[in-house]
Amino acid sequence: MNKKFFIESLILLILGGLTSLSLPPFNFFFINFFTFSIFFSFLIKKLKFQTNKKFFFYYGWLFGFGYFLASLYWITISLTFDKDLNFLIPIGIILVPSFLAIFYGLATLILYLYDPRNLLSAFFLFSSLLGFTEFIRGNILTGFPWNLIIYSLSEELTFISIISIVGTYSLNLVMISLFTLPALFILRQSKKEIFICIIFLLLPIFFFTFGTFKEKRFLNNEIKQSPYIFRVIGSNINLERFYDNTQTETVINELILLSAPEKKKKIFFIWPEGIIPNAYQDEFYLYSDIIEEHFGENHLIGLGIIARETEGDKKEFYNSFSIFDSKLNLIDNYRKLNLVPFGEFIPFENILNKIGLKSITNDFGSFTKGSERKIFEIEKNNKKLRFLPLICYEIIYSGNLTKDFDFDFIINISEDGWFGQSIGPKQHFTHSIFRAIENGKYVLRASNNGMAAIINPLGQIEKKIDYGVNGYIDFENRRDLDKTIFSTFGNVIFMILILLYIFLTFSFNRIRNE
Repeated sequence: MNKKFFIESLILLILGGLTSLSLPPFNFFFINFFTFSIFFSFLIKKLKFQTNKKFFFYYGWLFGFGYFLASLYWITISLTFDKDLNFLIPIGIILVPSFLAIFYGLATLILYLYDPRNLLSAFFLFSSLLGFTEFIRGNILTGFPWNLIIYSLSEELTFISIISIVGTYSLNLVMISLFTLPALFILRQSKKEIFICIIFLLLPIFFFTFGTFKEKRFLNNEIKQSPYIFRVIGSNINLERFYDNTQTETVINELILLSAPEKKKKIFFIWPEGIIPNAYQDEFYLYSDIIEEHFGENHLIGLGIIARETEGDKKEFYNSFSIFDSKLNLIDNYRKLNLVPFGEFIPFENILNKIGLKSITNDFGSFTKGSERKIFEIEKNNKKLRFLPLICYEIIYSGNLTKDFDFDFIINISEDGWFGQSIGPKQHFTHSIFRAIENGKYVLRASNNGMAAIINPLGQIEKKIDYGVNGYIDFENRRDLDKTIFSTFGNVIFMILILLYIFLTFSFNRIRNE
């Protein structure tokens, strides 16, 4: 019995690990047809014989642990930059996947507690539980919607165009069902299972048809010219600048060289997140002589920089996206809303600081959360442009970007050096593709130590500065799409789909019992 249990545990771990290969940058999505079908078949078999509910939690947890361990190993790389945090590396590499795997464990536990006696009931319940727990982990506490199964299809843009209607979580739910479909067909007990298989196999045809139609419509839209050229910077300035007292002027000069400013052209330069070391927003004017030498009145600079405020004896620090003119006068400012746990703030800071924990990205303690999602508006030559600024991690949230969709495009700035030379930056980049499709907007992404790109509303990468490359790309012409259905209703559509799955679960179970 012990030997059998050990082998089963090992198989579940391996299945989870193999599933991670479906994610970027590998995108071997076909693996999921095997791993999810085997996982589901294993659970169906165990439902007949296993009487201990703890084991069913363990089955799901093992699969999830293997999945997250293999796909999120890079998460502890950020701990290597500060020697005081090195002791957390072995803890972090086990603790984070262990915690995230709990959601999969809860899904399989509920499957056991419901004890479906009908294969179709089990099929719909299995899909809905995994899909809903993915939604929960993306929203509970601060949320961590990283590496949803649907991201394995990030290169199949025509197929995933449907998320402009249903959203990422809804398609994630449907894909869990599709990946489990081979098991449903093999284990079939009647013609009902074959009928459901046919229905689900028709969905990809519909998705591809919709995506093809949407692309043709987009390409037929008129091209609009922007009053500014938006120059997106991709850089590889070493993250050690925060630890080895790198001169601020050195980094500024490197960014100027990459930006290649042309004084006669109206250019909005987009520099990455937190790119300037040893300078706060209110100190940036001290470097105006360097900026004025290369930039002119036709220029604006948008960049990530730390802003600070003093209220009485307390200092507040904000991760900000700030716009400056060529004399480094502050034009506008947005303060980040979605902060990274342990990266930008410490939960229960007063308690955890006592055991040596501190935020990874700074030495002054936790950042303060901004008060509102702000849309920037700029005007030139009687033309107005409105764009939504998102700082780094904020791009990963589906359905929670803003309530005001009256803007022209999204600007996302990021510092991906915290991921090291791993698959992390490529996974991070994938979220930008999904947000572009969901919202029907261009995404302009400036990154340091990552991937910079201009992504159109179809999710197509029109221009890109690849990982490890320095340079810039310009954005001045665009085609607009109508407001997407998802941007209107958000994840309400996902909730309706979950209710449909629950209805089918009970309906098929009742048919069997009758």
